This record gives sequence, C-alpha cells and structure tokens, in this order.
Amino acid sequence: MELHVVAFEKPEDVNFIFGMSHFIKTVEDLHEALVTAAPGIKFGIAFCEASQDRLMRHSGNDAEMTKLAIDNLQKVNAGHSFLVMLSGCFPINVMHAVRAVPEICRIFCATANPVEVIVAETELGRGVLGVIDGQTTVGVENDEHIAKRKGFLRAIGYKL
Repeated sequence: MELHVVAFEKPEDVNFIFGMSHFIKTVEDLHEALVTAAPGIKFGIAFCEASQDRLMRHSGNDAEMTKLAIDNLQKVNAGHSFLVMLSGCFPINVMHAVRAVPEICRIFCATANPVEVIVAETELGRGVLGVIDGQTTVGVENDEHIAKRKGFLRAIGYKL
C-alpha cells in the first residue's frame, strides 16, 4: 500500500464539501439539492465512479466551479468520492440538503480552509483515509476572543 497526500487548490473565497457517496445518481441528486437549497449560488460537482465505466462524472451551474471540482478530485481519484465547489454561499447554507441526498455516505469536510486529503492506494484502487482541514490550534479562547466570535456570528446574520 502507498499513501499519498493531495492538497486541494482553489481561490481563497471558495468553499467546498468533500465526501463519499455510493451511486452514479449522486451527481444529479446533489445538483438538484444545491439549486433548491440556496438560490443564486454557483457550484460545481465532481464524482469518481468506482465501477462500470469508471468515469469522472460532473455537473454544476458554473463552469469555473465545475472545473475546480474536476481538477481537484482528479488528483484524489478515489472511488465514490465527490467534491462540491461553492461560490456565493457557505457550506452551512446547503449541508442539510447535501446530507439528505440518499447516496451520501460520509462528509469528510465542509470548509474554505486549506485541505490535504490522505489517500491510500492498493492494487484494487484508491481510498480516502481522511483529511487535514486547516491548521492546528494555538491556544484556548479568552473572554475577548469569545466576544469577538459572538460578534462576528451576529454581524454576518447567523445568530440573533
């Protein structure tokens, strides 16, 4: 077995959802879930088909986001993995809809952070072991940090 570290590349303001699914129907169902969950978002979806034709399936409503999803997932190239690139919304805006898609088995991360995917390769193929999402913590928040966090969430409308 060989281990690989794959870093996703994207513009800083682009968010994404990376996970595992189990059926070719994933692409269409994710597309429908995203357009109805957050009107006006731009997204691209890529999905690694693990049997039969074994193609990179894709969809989206934005060519740039779709290309980003395809380019990044091609580097992972692990069966049944999927990647959704998002512009104009945060993952929190669509996570309920994504999780409700019957084919979704696991979400590894939903973030805008730098991410590295740990991939194992055997004679059968490639599989995702996990992700490294962002950097390690440097301490514990104090009262000032708490106030700043709470203020930020209210300023962007996520808390009252």
